[in-house]
Amino acid sequence: MAGFVDTSEFRNGLKIEIDGEPFVIEYFQHVKPGKGSAFVRTKIRSLLSGRMLEPTMKSGDKVGIPDIEQKDMEYLYSSGDEYYFMEKKTFEQTFITEKVLGEAKNFLKENTPVEVLYWNGKAISVGLPNSVDLKVTKCDPGVRGDTVSGAMKPATMETGFTVNVPLFINEGDVLKIDTREGGKYLTRVATAG
Repeated sequence: MAGFVDTSEFRNGLKIEIDGEPFVIEYFQHVKPGKGSAFVRTKIRSLLSGRMLEPTMKSGDKVGIPDIEQKDMEYLYSSGDEYYFMEKKTFEQTFITEKVLGEAKNFLKENTPVEVLYWNGKAISVGLPNSVDLKVTKCDPGVRGDTVSGAMKPATMETGFTVNVPLFINEGDVLKIDTREGGKYLTRVATAG
């Protein structure tokens, strides 16, 4: 543990440690009832499992700060369920399992910059850029005259991930995909050909 923080210092995104497990604060609210003492209502997400908890803490309580190290890395390649990354400063290579990566694996292509969080010397989370550019490898052609407003079709990206896209998207197009919302189409970056 890297120290302690008072509940009055809580903010969204702050990493805290409860019962030996690292969490990140997703939401907090200081409550001062008419009767009784003040307290802090929180929503926290485990950095290990992703589960959400909603503990209530007394105002003035102290919680631990986990000893988390953040490293800027670059995705290199995958082999089976192991994904290999290179640290940008030292050029040291390491692998992270598919279990730790979770949904992030859908957006990784060579040279994608990521932030890897380490806790107790073990990779626990991979942070992606807000959006990535991916090439469409498979999708049905758009039919002329099929112009229903807001109509979408599935398209398979170069990483194997499937995303719903507008009808005018074709194979070979490069699309900007939002990594924060589970892979939502944002815009077309380049057309095929």
